[in-house]
Amino acid sequence: MVVLKSREEIETMRRAGAIVAEVLEELREHVRPGVTTAELDEIAELGALRRKARPAFKGYEVAGRVFPRSLCVSVNDEVVHGIPSPSRVLREGDLVGLDFGVCYEGYYGDAAITVPVGRVDEESRRLLEVASRALRLAIEQAKAGNRIGDISAAVQETAEGEGFSVVRDFVGHGIGTRLHEDPQVPNFGQRHRGLRLRPGMVLAIEPMVNAGGPAVRLAADGWTALTADGRRSAHFEHSVAITENGPYILSVC
Repeated sequence: MVVLKSREEIETMRRAGAIVAEVLEELREHVRPGVTTAELDEIAELGALRRKARPAFKGYEVAGRVFPRSLCVSVNDEVVHGIPSPSRVLREGDLVGLDFGVCYEGYYGDAAITVPVGRVDEESRRLLEVASRALRLAIEQAKAGNRIGDISAAVQETAEGEGFSVVRDFVGHGIGTRLHEDPQVPNFGQRHRGLRLRPGMVLAIEPMVNAGGPAVRLAADGWTALTADGRRSAHFEHSVAITENGPYILSVC
């Protein structure tokens, strides 16, 4: 069931999204060779708590599995849900995906960025640019009267038009008083298909773009999704409200 949010609820979600954005910018400044993914996790957790918010991912449970950290850190061929570790050290040339969410006054915010560690190769640089552009073009389709398929198609057409692929095993989602709400927002689909968008809907739109094929596999930790072919992946996400006046990005500072 899709839950429409009032103007007041969207304003509270804007504050939750702003906290997420502020913490992600703080993390971006700390991404460098030699930093461990556990150090980034600590920065994220303290950043949320300092702003009177609760990290949304820590303790999140799926089918009896509990995510143990506050931040998802996915490096190179890791697509999403990478678990931070004190033994995972970032190196020059890595790509690192940072996915973060908080709960603030009962409402969730969720966003992700992928950041280069120092200088990266040409394909990785292009992957980042295309995945970021896919998110921007998808958000442009997040307006009342359009359909979910318009968002999905914008992501798929952008990625595949550049010779990349989109992940099909994980999708974007509605967000509100729960981290994951209806509807699902796939990164593939056809224009003019699917649920019609209405004012009051809030969506977490999150392109996951692979340099190689779309297939993924699950790591032994039960959480980390990796590309099946070992090629790199990039992930960007914003929480976006559908309003009478067009898409309203909530996860910005």
